[in-house]
Amino acid sequence: MDFRMVATLVVVGLLAGWLTEFVMRDGGYGLVWTLILGLAGSGAANVIFWVLGASPDAGMVATAVVAFVGSTLVIVGQRKIWPAHA
Repeated sequence: MDFRMVATLVVVGLLAGWLTEFVMRDGGYGLVWTLILGLAGSGAANVIFWVLGASPDAGMVATAVVAFVGSTLVIVGQRKIWPAHA
């Protein structure tokens, strides 16, 4: 894992968190927690794919797609399983 891959994960995780907060306003805990969940999902998805051997030299686009899908799944899962009490 090099610097480009980590930077891509961070940027895509933050972008996915922001985009999800923008689209799904209800059921979350605010922008900061959504961004944190986006980063966590982005990193977790990349680690899972890296352990499976699916993305050592996959490239920037594949890394971005994996990070976006992982962060979106974590955020949507949080909103379905543990919604905020508004």
